[in-house]
Amino acid sequence: MSEQISVGIIGASGYTGAELLRLSAQHPNFDICLATGDSMAGRRAADLYPSLVGAYPDLVFESFDVAAAEGLDLVFLGLPHEASMALAPQLVGKVGCIVDLSAAYRLRDTAQYPEFYGFEHAQAELLAEAVYGLPEFHREYLKGAQLIATPGCHVTAAALALKPLVDAGLIATSGISVNSLTGITGAGRTATEVNMFTSIDSNARAYGLLNHRHTPEIEQEIGAQVLFTPHHVPMNRGILATCTAPATNAASANAVMAALNDFYINEPFVSVIERPPETKSVLGSNAAHVSARYDARTGTVVVMCAIDNLTKGASGGAVQAANVALGIDEAAGLTTVGVAP
Repeated sequence: MSEQISVGIIGASGYTGAELLRLSAQHPNFDICLATGDSMAGRRAADLYPSLVGAYPDLVFESFDVAAAEGLDLVFLGLPHEASMALAPQLVGKVGCIVDLSAAYRLRDTAQYPEFYGFEHAQAELLAEAVYGLPEFHREYLKGAQLIATPGCHVTAAALALKPLVDAGLIATSGISVNSLTGITGAGRTATEVNMFTSIDSNARAYGLLNHRHTPEIEQEIGAQVLFTPHHVPMNRGILATCTAPATNAASANAVMAALNDFYINEPFVSVIERPPETKSVLGSNAAHVSARYDARTGTVVVMCAIDNLTKGASGGAVQAANVALGIDEAAGLTTVGVAP
């Protein structure tokens, strides 16, 4: 019999919380013991998300009580950044592992929080203990981790695309442009002018120009400077990051693809493909599809990555990191196969 892991999801009524519930339902080790959602407290999860009725017919969202989480093996935090920062210190040492889906513990430099997130970070010591939750880059540090910072969704796609080429010296470390298209679920479940049907249908819009909060996180993970421009497009889920960078003298068509293949040769969730990646190919999965091109005419490398923003870009990546931290099968509860057609 598989080892059972007691799991709590704090903030389970949002999109990432619902995705965590979906993934946990197919996880051989996870036992959901707590699912909170203060704004939906007392409401059945299956009423809010009918897709969950088969796995959770009687699950009711609870109001949060820190005592209810104590002693759990694993707690996911699906809360706003400052709320996670306030709660995490109360749980460290009282639960086995905390996986935070906010940005509260992502950036290594506390000075960047006021500029990009609008609040002061007063937990330098805990921030230093947090492990960045991208297993493809930080797997060894994740083993046994007690506090994990799940990467931003755009960051996952952009970093998976760019880091192998930066590390191989095939692209410059400045002059990099990241254009990222995202599904509207990235804007959250709360109704706004951005995510209402009449705003997003048949429309595409750039946002967060020049100073999007994911910019310093991308730069931190790849070790290079980027100009990041995200766009909302009319799809529910998915991210396609198309990155362009000045090529170095070492670059060639064969070299850029070889660098990706070498970097990801043993990675269970990253596939290096010849054709340009598509968001539909990774829908509902924890897969990342990457590919690259070298343009000799302009001296430019184009590298692309497609992921599902709610799975590999958030809840799936969180489960993957938790699996590594807890020493169980990294792929447990996750799939590399997208939903098609």
